[in-house]
Amino acid sequence: MWKPSDLADAARAAFRGRVSGDPTGAPDWVRDIARVGEGDGWFDPDGVVWRVHGDLSTLVGGVAALLGQGAHPLALAGVQRHSAYREDPWKRLAGTARWLVVSTFGSAELAERESARVRGMHRRVKGTLDDGRAYSAGDPDLLRWVHLAFTDAFLAAQTAVGRDMSRFGPRWGDTYVHDWARTAEALGATDLPHSRDELAQALAQYAPTLEPVPADLLAFLSAPPGLSAPERVVYSGFSGGAALLVSPTIAPLAGVPGRAVRGLRERGQLAVTTAQLRGLNLALGSHSPSEEAARWRLGTGPAPAWAA
Repeated sequence: MWKPSDLADAARAAFRGRVSGDPTGAPDWVRDIARVGEGDGWFDPDGVVWRVHGDLSTLVGGVAALLGQGAHPLALAGVQRHSAYREDPWKRLAGTARWLVVSTFGSAELAERESARVRGMHRRVKGTLDDGRAYSAGDPDLLRWVHLAFTDAFLAAQTAVGRDMSRFGPRWGDTYVHDWARTAEALGATDLPHSRDELAQALAQYAPTLEPVPADLLAFLSAPPGLSAPERVVYSGFSGGAALLVSPTIAPLAGVPGRAVRGLRERGQLAVTTAQLRGLNLALGSHSPSEEAARWRLGTGPAPAWAA
C-alpha cells in the first residue's frame, strides 16, 4: 500500500526528471558541480545570483523568458530550426537548466568548461530566413537579446513570486543584473546592462526589431505536451503568473498583460502562483540538487544522497 511519503517521493522524482532529465535531479553535469574544481566559482555562495537561481521562481521566469525569446525572429529561428523542442520540450528544458545551474553553482573551472561547450553548440546554429535575413546563435547582438530577455524575466519573477530578498538590500536587483552579465560575456555577448534601469532601456531599444510571437508558440507555451493532469494544473499557475511578468516591451507582442497591469484579478493570479511555488518548495526541500552539490564541494553542506 502506498504511503504519503511514497507519493511525495514519486512527485519529487517526476519534477526533477522534468527539469534535469534525471529523476534523482543529479545527472552527470550536476554531479560535476560537486566534483570538478575548487572554490566559490563565478558567484558568491551567499550572494544574489545563488539566491535567485536557487529559487523556484525561475520556473515561472523561464516561461516569461521564452515569450521574450519568441518575439525576436532571429532568436526564434535558431530554436525552431535547430532543436527538437516540440518533440521533446523537456530535453530542451534540461539543456537550458544545465547551462544556468552549472554557471551559477559550479567552480570557475567547470563554468568555463560549460561556456566552451555552449559556444561550440552555438557555432552550429546558423542559417537564413525566407526573407534573406541571416541568423547565428553566436552573434553577439543575438546573444545579448537572449540574455536581456532571460535576465529581465528571472528578475521580475523573483520580485513578484520569489522568496524574500530584503536581506540583500533595496538594490539587490542591480546587483543581480550586474553579476549575471558575466555568463553572457563568457558566451560572447557585449554591451550588457549592469542595473535594472539599464536593463529596461536595453530591452526597449530592441522594439523595432521584435515581431509578434507566433500563435503556435504561444499555444505550446501555454500547454506543453506530455504533462499529467496534476502537472497541467501546476503549470497553468506558472504560465498564468508568467504572463504577468513579461516586460512592457514584449507583452503586446506576446498577447499577455505583462507586469504593467496589477488589478485584483492579476494580484489573485500571482498569489496562486506564489502559493504553488511555496508548496513545491516544501515538497522538494530548501536547496536544489545543484546547490546541494555545490555546498558539498565547498564544505558547507552535507553530502548529497547520490554521494552516500
